[in-house]
Amino acid sequence: MANAHLASYLNDHLAGSVVALELLEELETTHAHTPLADFFSKLKTDIEADRQELETLMGRLEISESRPRKAAAWLAEKVTELKLRLDDSKDGELRLFESLEALSLGIEGKKSLWLALSAASQDNPALGLADYERLIQRAAEQRGRVETKRLETATKALAQRQP
Repeated sequence: MANAHLASYLNDHLAGSVVALELLEELETTHAHTPLADFFSKLKTDIEADRQELETLMGRLEISESRPRKAAAWLAEKVTELKLRLDDSKDGELRLFESLEALSLGIEGKKSLWLALSAASQDNPALGLADYERLIQRAAEQRGRVETKRLETATKALAQRQP
């Protein structure tokens, strides 16, 4: 069995994937029949694959999934969605921008997870069960895609408009 710190850390990231996937589901529905729906669908598929990698690693390390953490993450996503609706109830550019920013930061956190596990695997061979370089590169690619959309949206959401 892995140590408690590692179990807590991995479960925190697993919970983070719940937030990301719930947010992506909402975005895909909100932007149905637009090019953004396809963008969010592909990103959701990528994040589901990364979550599977994490679940596989946790299984190999005999780390149980924390149901309370996953439930708290689900609730956190619902609160986030409410906050986004209050900021921009029309599903407008600000809501899209803030959603993309949250996803971008989450993906950077995932990249940090893979970097930390790669570093820790030098002293703990049990952690050497994943292709961290591939996962780090995949997270960087995902973040690049999201950042491109985020910055495109920023110009629309934050540009000062003339009356």
